[in-house]
Amino acid sequence: MELNKQDLERYNRNILLSGIGIEGQIRLKNARVLVIGAGGLGSGVLYYLAAAGVGNLGICDGDGVDLSNLQRQILHNMQDLGKNKADSAYEKLKALNPSLNLQVFKERLNAENIQEVMKDYDLVVEAADAFSSKFLINDACVLFDKVLVRASALHFSGQVMSVKPKVSACYTCLFDAPPKREMPTGASVGILGAVAGLFGVLEAAEVIKIITGVGEPLFDKLLTCDIRSMDFRKIAIKRNPNCRVCGENGITKLESSLYV
Repeated sequence: MELNKQDLERYNRNILLSGIGIEGQIRLKNARVLVIGAGGLGSGVLYYLAAAGVGNLGICDGDGVDLSNLQRQILHNMQDLGKNKADSAYEKLKALNPSLNLQVFKERLNAENIQEVMKDYDLVVEAADAFSSKFLINDACVLFDKVLVRASALHFSGQVMSVKPKVSACYTCLFDAPPKREMPTGASVGILGAVAGLFGVLEAAEVIKIITGVGEPLFDKLLTCDIRSMDFRKIAIKRNPNCRVCGENGITKLESSLYV
Protein backbone atom coordinates (compact mmCIF):
# COMPACT_ATOMS: atom_id res chain seq x y z
CA MET A 1 0.00 0.00 0.00
CA GLU A 2 1.20 3.48 -0.88
CA LEU A 3 0.71 6.65 1.15
CA ASN A 4 -2.38 8.76 0.54
CA LYS A 5 -2.76 12.51 1.04
CA GLN A 6 -3.88 12.12 4.65
CA ASP A 7 -0.89 9.85 5.38
CA LEU A 8 1.52 12.42 4.00
CA GLU A 9 0.12 15.05 6.35
CA ARG A 10 -0.33 12.82 9.37
CA TYR A 11 3.15 11.28 9.25
CA ASN A 12 4.99 14.38 8.03
CA ARG A 13 7.33 14.46 11.04
CA ASN A 14 8.32 10.82 10.41
CA ILE A 15 8.82 11.44 6.70
CA LEU A 16 11.12 14.39 7.38
CA LEU A 17 13.50 12.15 9.30
CA SER A 18 16.67 11.14 7.48
CA GLY A 19 16.60 7.36 7.16
CA ILE A 20 12.80 7.07 7.19
CA GLY A 21 11.31 9.32 4.51
CA ILE A 22 8.51 8.17 2.20
CA GLU A 23 9.95 4.68 1.76
CA GLY A 24 10.25 4.08 5.49
CA GLN A 25 6.71 5.31 6.11
CA ILE A 26 5.41 2.93 3.45
CA ARG A 27 7.23 0.10 5.22
CA LEU A 28 5.53 1.08 8.47
CA LYS A 29 2.14 1.17 6.77
CA ASN A 30 2.63 -2.33 5.36
CA ALA A 31 4.23 -3.83 8.49
CA ARG A 32 2.52 -6.58 10.48
CA VAL A 33 3.35 -6.43 14.20
CA LEU A 34 1.91 -8.52 17.04
CA VAL A 35 2.08 -7.01 20.53
CA ILE A 36 1.63 -9.57 23.30
CA GLY A 37 0.50 -7.74 26.41
CA ALA A 38 -1.60 -4.57 26.62
CA GLY A 39 -0.51 -3.57 30.12
CA GLY A 40 2.31 -1.36 31.37
CA LEU A 41 4.83 -2.11 28.63
CA GLY A 42 2.18 -2.76 25.99
CA SER A 43 0.47 0.59 26.54
CA GLY A 44 3.55 2.52 25.45
CA VAL A 45 4.35 0.12 22.62
CA LEU A 46 0.85 0.11 21.16
CA TYR A 47 0.22 3.86 21.43
CA TYR A 48 3.45 4.79 19.69
CA LEU A 49 3.26 2.12 17.00
CA ALA A 50 -0.31 3.19 16.21
CA ALA A 51 0.71 6.85 16.18
CA ALA A 52 3.68 6.06 13.93
CA GLY A 53 1.42 4.42 11.35
CA VAL A 54 2.22 0.72 11.71
CA GLY A 55 -0.62 -0.42 9.52
CA ASN A 56 -1.38 -3.89 10.88
CA LEU A 57 -1.30 -4.42 14.63
CA GLY A 58 -2.26 -7.50 16.59
CA ILE A 59 -3.21 -6.96 20.25
CA CYS A 60 -3.03 -10.05 22.46
CA ASP A 61 -4.06 -10.03 26.11
CA GLY A 62 -6.32 -12.39 28.05
CA ASP A 63 -6.57 -10.27 31.22
CA GLY A 64 -9.18 -7.77 32.35
CA VAL A 65 -8.55 -4.19 33.45
CA ASP A 66 -8.13 -3.83 37.22
CA LEU A 67 -8.04 -0.64 39.28
CA SER A 68 -4.42 -1.30 40.30
CA ASN A 69 -3.43 -1.33 36.60
CA LEU A 70 -4.28 2.34 36.07
CA GLN A 71 -1.14 3.54 37.85
CA ARG A 72 0.91 2.58 34.76
CA GLN A 73 -1.28 1.03 32.03
CA ILE A 74 -2.20 4.26 30.26
CA LEU A 75 -4.26 2.65 27.49
CA HIS A 76 -7.02 2.08 30.05
CA ASN A 77 -9.18 4.28 32.28
CA MET A 78 -11.90 4.01 34.93
CA GLN A 79 -14.58 3.24 32.34
CA ASP A 80 -12.62 0.14 31.29
CA LEU A 81 -12.59 -1.63 34.67
CA GLY A 82 -13.46 -5.29 34.13
CA LYS A 83 -13.11 -5.02 30.35
CA ASN A 84 -10.67 -7.23 28.48
CA LYS A 85 -7.41 -5.30 27.97
CA ALA A 86 -7.14 -6.16 24.28
CA ASP A 87 -10.66 -4.83 23.67
CA SER A 88 -9.92 -1.70 25.69
CA ALA A 89 -6.69 -1.13 23.76
CA TYR A 90 -8.50 -1.62 20.44
CA GLU A 91 -10.95 1.17 21.28
CA LYS A 92 -8.20 3.66 22.19
CA LEU A 93 -6.04 2.87 19.15
CA LYS A 94 -8.98 3.07 16.73
CA ALA A 95 -9.86 6.46 18.19
CA LEU A 96 -6.26 7.60 17.73
CA ASN A 97 -5.77 6.22 14.21
CA PRO A 98 -8.93 4.83 12.54
CA SER A 99 -7.12 3.78 9.35
CA LEU A 100 -5.17 0.99 11.07
CA ASN A 101 -6.00 -2.68 10.66
CA LEU A 102 -6.26 -3.95 14.25
CA GLN A 103 -6.81 -7.56 15.29
CA VAL A 104 -7.66 -8.60 18.83
CA PHE A 105 -6.68 -11.87 20.52
CA LYS A 106 -8.32 -12.31 23.91
CA GLU A 107 -6.85 -15.72 24.70
CA ARG A 108 -4.02 -16.60 27.03
CA LEU A 109 -1.11 -17.90 25.00
CA ASN A 110 0.24 -21.41 25.47
CA ALA A 111 2.39 -23.89 23.57
CA GLU A 112 -0.64 -25.11 21.62
CA ASN A 113 -2.11 -21.82 20.35
CA ILE A 114 0.83 -19.42 20.01
CA GLN A 115 1.79 -20.43 16.47
CA GLU A 116 -1.75 -19.79 15.23
CA VAL A 117 -1.82 -16.35 16.86
CA MET A 118 1.61 -15.40 15.50
CA LYS A 119 1.28 -16.81 11.98
CA ASP A 120 0.24 -13.64 10.11
CA TYR A 121 2.82 -11.34 11.73
CA ASP A 122 6.42 -10.62 10.80
CA LEU A 123 7.54 -9.10 14.08
CA VAL A 124 6.48 -9.86 17.65
CA VAL A 125 6.71 -7.57 20.67
CA GLU A 126 6.84 -9.26 24.05
CA ALA A 127 5.25 -7.00 26.67
CA ALA A 128 4.25 -9.75 29.10
CA ASP A 129 4.59 -9.97 32.88
CA ALA A 130 5.06 -13.65 33.67
CA PHE A 131 8.42 -15.33 33.16
CA SER A 132 6.72 -18.38 31.67
CA SER A 133 5.13 -16.16 29.01
CA LYS A 134 8.43 -14.46 28.25
CA PHE A 135 10.14 -17.78 27.60
CA LEU A 136 7.21 -19.11 25.59
CA ILE A 137 7.21 -16.05 23.31
CA ASN A 138 11.00 -16.11 22.85
CA ASP A 139 11.06 -19.82 22.10
CA ALA A 140 8.13 -19.59 19.67
CA CYS A 141 9.73 -16.66 17.82
CA VAL A 142 12.96 -18.60 17.36
CA LEU A 143 11.12 -21.77 16.33
CA PHE A 144 8.76 -20.03 13.89
CA ASP A 145 11.30 -17.47 12.62
CA LYS A 146 9.72 -14.24 13.89
CA VAL A 147 11.83 -11.20 14.79
CA LEU A 148 11.29 -10.40 18.47
CA VAL A 149 11.53 -7.21 20.51
CA ARG A 150 11.26 -7.88 24.23
CA ALA A 151 11.48 -5.96 27.51
CA SER A 152 11.02 -6.29 31.25
CA ALA A 153 10.30 -3.63 33.86
CA LEU A 154 10.13 -3.93 37.64
CA HIS A 155 10.65 -1.69 40.67
CA PHE A 156 12.79 1.22 39.33
CA SER A 157 14.57 -0.56 36.48
CA GLY A 158 14.14 -2.41 33.21
CA GLN A 159 15.82 -3.98 30.22
CA VAL A 160 15.17 -4.28 26.49
CA MET A 161 16.70 -6.34 23.65
CA SER A 162 15.88 -7.52 20.14
CA VAL A 163 16.25 -11.00 18.69
CA LYS A 164 16.84 -12.10 15.12
CA PRO A 165 16.11 -15.86 15.20
CA LYS A 166 19.22 -18.04 14.93
CA VAL A 167 21.33 -15.00 14.04
CA SER A 168 21.54 -13.00 17.28
CA ALA A 169 21.38 -14.04 20.92
CA CYS A 170 17.91 -14.90 22.20
CA TYR A 171 16.41 -14.49 25.67
CA THR A 172 17.18 -18.13 26.45
CA CYS A 173 20.86 -17.55 25.66
CA LEU A 174 20.84 -15.30 28.74
CA PHE A 175 18.46 -17.22 30.99
CA ASP A 176 18.10 -20.92 30.22
CA ALA A 177 14.57 -21.55 31.52
CA PRO A 178 11.79 -20.02 33.63
CA PRO A 179 12.87 -19.85 37.30
CA LYS A 180 11.56 -22.63 39.52
CA ARG A 181 11.41 -20.44 42.61
CA GLU A 182 8.99 -17.57 43.12
CA MET A 183 10.38 -14.31 41.73
CA PRO A 184 9.58 -10.69 42.65
CA THR A 185 6.68 -9.13 40.75
CA GLY A 186 5.13 -5.71 40.51
CA ALA A 187 2.46 -6.92 42.93
CA SER A 188 5.09 -7.90 45.52
CA VAL A 189 7.78 -5.20 45.23
CA GLY A 190 6.07 -2.50 43.16
CA ILE A 191 6.87 -0.80 39.88
CA LEU A 192 7.06 2.88 39.03
CA GLY A 193 4.57 3.49 36.23
CA ALA A 194 6.99 5.67 34.29
CA VAL A 195 9.51 2.79 34.18
CA ALA A 196 7.00 0.58 32.37
CA GLY A 197 6.26 3.49 30.05
CA LEU A 198 9.94 4.13 29.35
CA PHE A 199 10.70 0.57 28.37
CA GLY A 200 7.49 0.23 26.37
CA VAL A 201 8.50 3.31 24.36
CA LEU A 202 11.99 1.86 23.87
CA GLU A 203 10.37 -1.29 22.48
CA ALA A 204 8.31 0.83 20.08
CA ALA A 205 11.47 2.62 18.93
CA GLU A 206 13.18 -0.72 18.31
CA VAL A 207 10.25 -1.93 16.20
CA ILE A 208 10.30 1.24 14.09
CA LYS A 209 14.07 0.95 13.60
CA ILE A 210 13.82 -2.68 12.50
CA ILE A 211 10.96 -2.01 10.07
CA THR A 212 12.49 1.08 8.47
CA GLY A 213 16.12 0.01 8.61
CA VAL A 214 17.22 3.19 10.38
CA GLY A 215 19.86 3.01 13.09
CA GLU A 216 21.18 -0.08 14.88
CA PRO A 217 18.67 -2.35 16.63
CA LEU A 218 19.57 -4.05 19.90
CA PHE A 219 20.56 -7.37 18.35
CA ASP A 220 23.23 -9.01 20.55
CA LYS A 221 22.80 -6.16 23.02
CA LEU A 222 20.91 -5.74 26.29
CA LEU A 223 20.01 -2.17 27.25
CA THR A 224 19.33 -1.64 30.96
CA CYS A 225 18.51 1.35 33.12
CA ASP A 226 17.86 2.10 36.78
CA ILE A 227 15.96 5.38 36.74
CA ARG A 228 17.07 6.29 40.26
CA SER A 229 20.49 7.12 38.82
CA MET A 230 19.45 7.28 35.13
CA ASP A 231 22.37 4.95 34.49
CA PHE A 232 21.82 3.45 31.03
CA ARG A 233 24.07 0.50 30.21
CA LYS A 234 24.35 -1.31 26.89
CA ILE A 235 25.73 -4.81 27.47
CA ALA A 236 27.12 -6.87 24.59
CA ILE A 237 25.78 -10.42 24.59
CA LYS A 238 26.67 -13.41 22.43
CA ARG A 239 24.54 -16.15 20.99
CA ASN A 240 25.13 -19.34 22.93
CA PRO A 241 25.97 -22.21 20.51
CA ASN A 242 24.63 -24.61 23.15
CA CYS A 243 21.41 -22.67 23.77
CA ARG A 244 18.57 -25.11 24.24
CA VAL A 245 16.40 -22.99 21.90
CA CYS A 246 18.52 -21.36 19.19
CA GLY A 247 21.69 -23.47 19.45
CA GLU A 248 22.92 -26.09 17.02
CA ASN A 249 20.70 -28.70 18.68
CA GLY A 250 17.87 -26.32 19.51
CA ILE A 251 14.22 -27.13 20.00
CA THR A 252 12.03 -28.51 17.24
CA LYS A 253 8.76 -28.06 19.15
CA LEU A 254 7.37 -26.30 22.19
CA GLU A 255 7.07 -28.38 25.36
CA SER A 256 3.93 -27.36 27.26
CA SER A 257 5.34 -28.39 30.63
CA LEU A 258 8.12 -25.79 30.45
CA TYR A 259 5.79 -22.79 30.32
CA VAL A 260 3.58 -23.43 33.32
